[in-house]
Amino acid sequence: MPNGFRNIRNSLSYRLIFCVGLTLFIIFSVWAYINIQYQKEKMMKDIVIWTDRLSQTIQLSMHYSMMLNARNEINQSIQNIGKQKAIEHIRIYNKEGEIKFSSTPLEVNQKTNIKAEACYICHKTDPPMDYLDLPERIRIFNSPNGHRVIGVITPIRNENGCSADTCHVHPENKKILGALDVVVSLKETDDDILFFEEGILILAGFIFIATSTGIGLFIFQFIKMPIRKLIEGTRRIGAGDYLTPIDVNSNDELGELAAAFQKMGQNIGEKQAELNNQRNEYQTLFEQVPCIITVQDRNYRLIQFNREFSELFGQQLGQPCYLAYKGRDKKCVNCPVELTFADGLPHFSEETGINKDGSRAYWMVRTSPIKNSGGEIVGAMEISIDISRSKQLEEKLAESEKKYYAIFNNIPNPVFVLDIQNLTVLDCNKSVIQVYGYHPHEIVGKSFLDLFLEEERELYAFKLLTTSIINRARHTHRNGGTLFVNIRFSSYTYSGEKVLLVTTSDITKRLEAEQQLFQASKMATLGEMATGVAHELNQPLSVIKTASSFFMKKIVRNEPIKEDILYTLAKEIDSHVDRATKIITHMRQFGRKTEMMLEKVHVYDILKKAFEIFSQQLKARGIQVIWDIQTNIPLILADPSRLEQVFINLILNARDAIEQKLESAHSGKCLSLLTIKAVASPKTVTVSISDTGTGIPLSNLDKIFEPFYTTKNVGKGTGLGLSISYGIVQECNGNIHAVNNDDGGATFILTFPIPEQ
Repeated sequence: MPNGFRNIRNSLSYRLIFCVGLTLFIIFSVWAYINIQYQKEKMMKDIVIWTDRLSQTIQLSMHYSMMLNARNEINQSIQNIGKQKAIEHIRIYNKEGEIKFSSTPLEVNQKTNIKAEACYICHKTDPPMDYLDLPERIRIFNSPNGHRVIGVITPIRNENGCSADTCHVHPENKKILGALDVVVSLKETDDDILFFEEGILILAGFIFIATSTGIGLFIFQFIKMPIRKLIEGTRRIGAGDYLTPIDVNSNDELGELAAAFQKMGQNIGEKQAELNNQRNEYQTLFEQVPCIITVQDRNYRLIQFNREFSELFGQQLGQPCYLAYKGRDKKCVNCPVELTFADGLPHFSEETGINKDGSRAYWMVRTSPIKNSGGEIVGAMEISIDISRSKQLEEKLAESEKKYYAIFNNIPNPVFVLDIQNLTVLDCNKSVIQVYGYHPHEIVGKSFLDLFLEEERELYAFKLLTTSIINRARHTHRNGGTLFVNIRFSSYTYSGEKVLLVTTSDITKRLEAEQQLFQASKMATLGEMATGVAHELNQPLSVIKTASSFFMKKIVRNEPIKEDILYTLAKEIDSHVDRATKIITHMRQFGRKTEMMLEKVHVYDILKKAFEIFSQQLKARGIQVIWDIQTNIPLILADPSRLEQVFINLILNARDAIEQKLESAHSGKCLSLLTIKAVASPKTVTVSISDTGTGIPLSNLDKIFEPFYTTKNVGKGTGLGLSISYGIVQECNGNIHAVNNDDGGATFILTFPIPEQ
């Protein structure tokens, strides 16, 4: 019996019914309590209001009789009203506590204690209170008959009629003349409340029992029975019966759960079949795996091995492992099987042994413990992988590494191995000594960015991770000098980690030679510009000469010069002096030796500056210039001085080509036209300079940018202009090429990328 009760108590149905029943009991109890309290308060409030209204009605009904001091009428009214069933007593007290009128005649003229229950309401203070709210004027107490009564004391106030009338004058300062005490029985009210309480409790109990019974039946039918069937089904699944269906015919969650259990049983059956197959597969793998697998006991004797071992060493169950296939008469010095039995952990080692053919073999050995259900180690599995071939390759690799390390150190260019995350130098070759003056141990461990100028490190840190080539970067020598280098780098795997392999080329001497060559080209260009400068300076000098001659004539003739004429001539002289100064400054700046420095420039400004020197010269030679410049052309990255050199070279070449064509035509008429055009696309700015000259032979189109190659007559060209121009455009990340025009002449097209914001 105790076990049966314990089973019921531990069942889900019992717990669910108990919890639901307890919850319902609490809910109905709270509901009944609140409802009873509310009804009791409401009924008491109604009886209080009714009693107060009765007191006011009695007082009003006797008002006239009191004004006339008709005592018999007052007594008669009180006695008549007091005969009502619910009224216990009606009394009128004077100021001294005497009962002057009462529904019980025997009480008349009796004097009560002023501190008694009815009088104490007002006389608990000195002087007595002359005003009280209704709740303060109420008292509830038990009558001698055993039921509760409620009394309401109502003050009788002195009125103007009472204090002024001649019949019974009361002092004007006397506010309260007496009190009306009405006592009403609460027996019927208490009976009604008791009846209501019993009804509410009976209703709550009925609802609780009915609801609990319904929920219990529902739980038994729709929860307990299906759960019992589910338990029986799971027990069948646990016993290995995966196919017998669970008989739960419902469409609710328990039905879905039964279907899920049924599906689970089917899946377990399928998994069991798979496990059996896998066990067979693993057994097959154990036999077929292309490495040696043995299982050994604590005495290092073979208790199981795979086919690979059998083929190599024969059937040798029960023999010690060191004798069976390692050719030893005692166990190995660092035996991993011994260590595994000692601490129960896997262990590694390298072993050597003798194959059946007598050859030396090398194995990589790993051991793992085999434990029983109690966690005790009952054996050790040893897996041996033949690494004889790897050993031979390791020796060859060591020789190869030695050879390539020698090559690495003897490469004439510095080579750095950088951490791809923080650009720390992990290794470098010995060429850094000749180029940078540092020894490798001074470089390794430091940031590669330390070789850059401090103000440029942030820029090149970004470039090192986003591009593969950096040209003309400035590095610092150990002695504080500056080197110009080209940098090439690529990703590489070094010691198993991804790194940057960086090679630098010292181009300082080459750049110095290029700078000298560029400066020589500028000097040659200045010579070409001399004629144009002479034309440009001739006009301001002529204006100054004319103005000075005019002043001298006026001074010799002693004639006055009008102020407006004097101001105009002075203004002309000043503007032409500024023009001459500008031309001379431009030539001085152009001829100055500068370093390559890219900045954002507008191609139109550079074109205009290059054209100004030759404008008068081209005009004097009858060459018409057409400008076709698109508005709002974006800025490009370039060196303004060197880009101006490019445009000057192209304008001079166009001029010479037109003149050469005019000379070959003799007296014939030829079109002399120079077109300068600039347009922009979403990513590039294109500048083209076209002429109507002799054009470029097709056989020379791919040679014109080579150094010292020229198509001009001897003495008229050095062959360096286009070559230097090509190099300058390339340094500005641009491109330049030439094409022949369909109607004669040639066009040089320069394309520059628009830098990103």
